[in-house]
Amino acid sequence: MCGRFTQQRPTSELAEIFDADNLAADPGGHYNVAPTDEASVVVQRDDRRAITRYHWGLVPHWASEAKIAGRTFNARAETVAVTPAFRDAFRRRRCLVPVDSFYEWRREGEVRQPYRIVREDDTPLVLAGLWAGWRDPDGAVRRTFTIVTTRASERLAELHDRMPVILPPDAWATWLDPQLADRGELQAFLEPAEDVQLAVYPVVRLVNNVRNDGEALIERLAG
Repeated sequence: MCGRFTQQRPTSELAEIFDADNLAADPGGHYNVAPTDEASVVVQRDDRRAITRYHWGLVPHWASEAKIAGRTFNARAETVAVTPAFRDAFRRRRCLVPVDSFYEWRREGEVRQPYRIVREDDTPLVLAGLWAGWRDPDGAVRRTFTIVTTRASERLAELHDRMPVILPPDAWATWLDPQLADRGELQAFLEPAEDVQLAVYPVVRLVNNVRNDGEALIERLAG
């Protein structure tokens, strides 16, 4: 699963990486992004990509209320094409979720210990996402997203049995293309990223509280 991540880079830098219009103007510096928070995503708009800010936790257009977002921040790769909350978005509303790292937890005695997962070269991890638009009772449209997860890679299997889908650069354009609806081609992307070199290390338990933020959260624990 993926229940917490960091977005440290400003969207101006992300716009350069993805050759996208920066519609978010966000300074970055987010070290503890949690479900229902706003976060930066990359979407396709006609013939241009854009960096924008959507809320984490997908609310499908038919939902009666937004609190479903607390259960839809992840979509399982094995069922994403048929699950009612995600199947429409999987066909034509896909996005990229650039993160600098994500967290996972492991029970160690009486302690729920958080670990940070980051690329060894410190470049962004680009996660497979889906997005949707939902109209609230006041008529305002709320844009939301989910992160697709798959079974864990060999590197992460000792920590958790799930991980987010990490997309390589040569898959970005295809994943974003709203005209592509071939289920088999899309499903081929949803495998564990065995070739991505990841560093995994324990961090302070301040991460466990969603109200905490700041660079101290990603510092490696000594010992």
